[in-house]
Order: sequence, then C-alpha cells, then structure tokens
Amino acid sequence: MFSETLLSEIRSRFAHVEECPFAGPRVFFENAGGALTLNAVVQTTTKFAAIPDNQGRDNVASKALVDVIAKARADVKTFFNAPGGAVLWGESGTELLFRLIQDACLGSEKGGIVLSSTVEHPASRSACARWAMTSGREHVQVPHDDALGVVTAADYAEYVAPDTRVATILHTSPVTGMSNDVAAIAAEIRKVSPDCLIIVDGIQHACHGRIDLTALGVDGYVISPYKVFSRHGYGVAWASDRLTMLAHDSLVGGPDGNWELGTRDTGAYATMSDVVGYFDWLGAQVSDETDRRARIEAAGAAIHAHEAGLVALMLEGAGNLTGLADLPGVRIVAGAENAAREGLVSFWIEGRPSAEVVAALNAAGIRTHLRKADHYSGNILTPLGQPDCIRVSLAHYNSAEEVKAFLSAMAEIA
Repeated sequence: MFSETLLSEIRSRFAHVEECPFAGPRVFFENAGGALTLNAVVQTTTKFAAIPDNQGRDNVASKALVDVIAKARADVKTFFNAPGGAVLWGESGTELLFRLIQDACLGSEKGGIVLSSTVEHPASRSACARWAMTSGREHVQVPHDDALGVVTAADYAEYVAPDTRVATILHTSPVTGMSNDVAAIAAEIRKVSPDCLIIVDGIQHACHGRIDLTALGVDGYVISPYKVFSRHGYGVAWASDRLTMLAHDSLVGGPDGNWELGTRDTGAYATMSDVVGYFDWLGAQVSDETDRRARIEAAGAAIHAHEAGLVALMLEGAGNLTGLADLPGVRIVAGAENAAREGLVSFWIEGRPSAEVVAALNAAGIRTHLRKADHYSGNILTPLGQPDCIRVSLAHYNSAEEVKAFLSAMAEIA
C-alpha cells in the first residue's frame, strides 16, 4: 500500500476528499458511482469554459484549441496503449457504446449473431439487443457465473460461432466489482470467428489503470471520464481502424474517419489530458521509469496493489476490528475470496433491508450506495434471490483509516 506521505500527496490532488460540500465530513466509498475529481480538472474546466473561440478558425486562439484537442487524443492513445485507430469523444460512455455497437452491427457482414453476456451493464446489453434486431441478427447472451460474478473465455467458447459478427465484453462489473479476462475472451472469440468486431465496456475498469489495448486485441473500448477522476458531460472511446472504416453517423462531405458530431467543449478534451497526466505523475512516484507509457503502467500496478490492500483489510479486519466477511449475517456478492475483485465489495445482511444499512452508514459519515434488482443490477441480484445489496467502492486515494471507520460502523450496524 502507499506510504502515508505519498497517500497524503495523492489526496491533495483531489477535490472533496474528506468533506461533502452539502453534508460535511464523510468517508467517500461511492467511487463506482463517480470518482472524486482531480483539482486540475476543476481548474481546466473553468479555464476553457470562459474561452469564446471555437476550433477551425484562422486565429491564434482557435489554433491553440486545435492543439489542445490533438494533444488529448494522443494522451488517450498512450493511456490506452492503442494500436492505431481513432480516439473519439461523445455524450457519455453509454452513448458511445451504443454508437460503436450500432456501427458494428450495421456495417458487418449480413446474418450471424451478436454475442454479449449476462454480466454486462445494460448499456452494452441494450445496445446489442436493439442493433441485433435492427440488423436482422440473433442476440445471444453468454450466462455468467452467478456465484463468482464473472464470465470466462470458457463460457464464451460454448456460445461463439463462426458467424459471430459482433461481440461485447465487460471489463469490470460495477455491481460485483469483478474483472473479466478480456484478452482471453477476445482470443477465444477470434479463434472461432477471426473477423468478429469486439467492443469492450471499460467504464468501471478505467479508474484502476492497467488498460492495454494492444494486448487485448479488440476493436472498441469505452470509458466514462467521470468515473476516472474527470467530470460529467462527455465520454471517450477508441475504435480500431477497421471499425472506423465502417459507415457511421457523420456530416455529408465531412472529413473521412471523423466520428464526432458538432463542436464539443475543448475542456472535455483538455481534462482527459489532466487525467493521463495524473497517472504519469503517480507512476513517477512509484517507479524510476523514464518512458511515459511505462510510468502509466507502473501507476496502474500501484493502484491495484493499494486497493487490494484496502479490500483485504475491509474483508478480513485487523486487530480488534472484525472483517466484513466475518460479521454475523453478512453475505458477500461473488464471495469474499475472489482474485478477480477490483476495489469494490457488494454485500447484504440477512434479515436487514439494504436501504436501512446504507442509511445507517450515511448517519455514521460513510457514503455507500444501494443497488437494487432493477434494470441496472437485476442481472446480478435476481439470480442470487436478492432484491438489493450495499455497494462499497474504494479508490486508490482511500486510506486504511477510512476502511477502519467503516468497519467500526458496521460492527454496530450488524
């Protein structure tokens, strides 16, 4: 885990780490719903919101904005370790998943199937259902492992066929917190259907770092910047060269390969550069790497190690603090011992409404979230026979002291 000194430096770079501007002091364990925002992002947003000029004009300000946008695209490519392709901005991560899946379904060879899995967020599942139907294909869903909260390459192998035209993969679940082996799943799909267009929902995974699109071998990857230390109001995606070559919504007569519609706030681009710059800075604190991509990789490894330590403390406890997994009546979604976990623990208490537990934690100054068996989480909770659960989501700026405060509160609640 991070040293006390480094963790203090990390926390100093984020807004509202210890206090809610509306409710006062609190521990923030609702990172899966939207991570804390970098101070640099707040400053950059303010700066660019005040600039009246637009891109594409013959003046100094306009050319400066174009440079900012070009830098952001290059920064995201480095962050993703993207092999060519295009980086695009959109309204949100959900909107971009719909766009990429739409273009893949409408542009791929006729017939065949569209393949997704039951563990996925409704953003990708809904897009697959809509565009499979519109393009005259069957939508097939690979069942996930209810007990472990994951879907594997072996699971996909049972359903992938030579005529699988489009497939989607969830990188990390916002309900179970479990990551899926995207590279292995993609390789299994390509073994049977080499030309399949594969699109990944990386929205929940991005804040944990360790994105490597060259290694994954996919055609599309989507993130929501507000879940990776930026702000609401835009999404970011990468599309491979062959996905970019397909027809997609664009202005007639516009530049070839252009994905974006209309003029977007330059601050949306610049704030992603702030995010990538932060990973670069963190990598320099935890390694001696001189290459920028290597520093970003080092940051991802350090984030993973710190979060794993916090999760272990939360589940196992320390000293006289009983771990969450050992509290009476507590049941951990996907099991307490699960190597696929990324910084998130969902649980319920037998005989206690989850909403009551979330309210009690709020009263104790611990911000968590209620997940219900609705269109967002029903695919995970309904097979478990659960109407709801409590989601506790950590990030690398959280501390062991905050986890201990949570455990102290839970000892009284449970």
